[in-house]
Amino acid sequence: MISRRDFLQVSMAASALLGAGGFGTWSRLAAQQALTQDRLLEFDTFGNVSLIHVTDIHAQMKPIWFREPSVNIGVGPNRGEVPHLTGADFRRLYGIADGSPSHYALSSGDFSALAAAYGRVGGLDRVATVVKAIRAARPDALLLDGGDTWHGSLTCQRTQGQDMVNVMNLLAPDAMTFHWEFTLGSARVQEIVEGLPFAALGQNIFDAEWDEPAELFRPYEFYERGGVKIAVIGQAFPYMPIANPGWMFPEYSFGIRDEHMQEMVDEVRGQGAELVVCLSHNGFDVDKKMAGIVSGIDVILSGHTHDALPEPVLVGETIIVASGSNGKFVSRVDLDVRDGRMMGFRHKLIPVFSDVIAPDPEMSALIDEQRAPFVAELGEVIGQTDSLLYRRGNFNGTWDDLICDALLTEREADIALSPGVRWGPSLIPGADITREDIHNVTSMSYGKAYRTEMTGEFIKVILEDVADNIFNPDPYYQQGGDMVRVGGMGYRIDITKPQGARISEMTLLATGEAVDPAASYVVAGWASVNEGTEGPEIWDVVESHVRKLGTVTATERDTVQVVGA
Repeated sequence: MISRRDFLQVSMAASALLGAGGFGTWSRLAAQQALTQDRLLEFDTFGNVSLIHVTDIHAQMKPIWFREPSVNIGVGPNRGEVPHLTGADFRRLYGIADGSPSHYALSSGDFSALAAAYGRVGGLDRVATVVKAIRAARPDALLLDGGDTWHGSLTCQRTQGQDMVNVMNLLAPDAMTFHWEFTLGSARVQEIVEGLPFAALGQNIFDAEWDEPAELFRPYEFYERGGVKIAVIGQAFPYMPIANPGWMFPEYSFGIRDEHMQEMVDEVRGQGAELVVCLSHNGFDVDKKMAGIVSGIDVILSGHTHDALPEPVLVGETIIVASGSNGKFVSRVDLDVRDGRMMGFRHKLIPVFSDVIAPDPEMSALIDEQRAPFVAELGEVIGQTDSLLYRRGNFNGTWDDLICDALLTEREADIALSPGVRWGPSLIPGADITREDIHNVTSMSYGKAYRTEMTGEFIKVILEDVADNIFNPDPYYQQGGDMVRVGGMGYRIDITKPQGARISEMTLLATGEAVDPAASYVVAGWASVNEGTEGPEIWDVVESHVRKLGTVTATERDTVQVVGA
């Protein structure tokens, strides 16, 4: 007799063989030079339940360029495992042809050339078209938003998230969970959540004073779809007060809370749930570990680490789906649920090619309405770039280098520190740099660009602390984003070493001298989690720097030597 796990593996293989992941189809289309909306959305409806997943939109309402990472290092049990394969290794694993649409959508190689050929991606009016097409085929499909939605653009910052709230209300998800939303401040979050026409979920969002579930956020919600009783359990980002300023949301505490998650799974199963879905903002490696600890979850819809995977990953009997970021992809998962059990599935990671998928007129009109008060400001050209500007990967991207250069020059500093955040679209060579582009990589509610003095020893402590958040072998201790970006200084990092021993050979680039642990250096940075940080806004700093340059030339830098990857 075949086990249920083996049956799911067969289901996964059949899904890939049938082209549900889209890769064979995309490669053929590339050869035919005939990408079409119908082919991108093609899907053989399966089973009796459909899930639609979007996550980490970061307030990107309009089409963008977005380059996937070339460096995504896995450590411990995740070394060499997806999503920690990139470039040619990733393409070989999934049988992706060089130069194909899937190469462009899912890989970083030859990005500028492929971007010129295939165009921009995303745009919530295109996402709306995809969602409506799925709902036309499966009218009772569940649309679930994995969070990081009300953050990441000039208009979102200026409206305190209201533009994205209005647009997402029209898209009509059934539930969402949270991360960067909390950096609007707990009062604003409460104001928005109380008015949402869909469920705000987070089984791990607790009242900080009483250490009990916060009343504003439900742990789970039930839905009846396709004759199946479905429970969706929310999992907000667990490390909010570590990665973001805790003083902005002092009423709440978070954490992974495995034991409480197990209680919630058991509770919904006891109430008749036949399918249990976790809508998660843990990050992919954390979701993998949680899936091995908590029993009874059928599907984890993973967010936070911005991974885009053409096939789900199976942990035990739990499938984990990763749907990318910035509105670049929509995941569709069809499930066969019988006798209270998930018996099989089909999955498709749908790339939102903006020049191929027609915009939904109703959503387009609403997006334009939200942006109307800011159009002139958004479109003002600050400079140009003759190089690819990107941010995504464990270490500095060219956008990060530009920001660090701005901090060094505009704030007259020896060393610059820029947060290792993942959000922010790319720009291709020859593009104008508009004010909107600068805000897309800097806009947040605590963007002051500080200037202070730090000893060489303290700078090393900062780097060591962030490195442990990324390269600790235990995913539950990976509590940050990517490595802090550094300007004006190079260093060596050995990711195989324990905390406190990873960073060495810190060197000032201007002089070639070693950083002296006892000496003081002028350090400029931004996104400090400390309350009362003073300085100009980072977007103003970058804008001033770009205006002076006129044309930005950004080359790949080798100032960080990585050992043990």
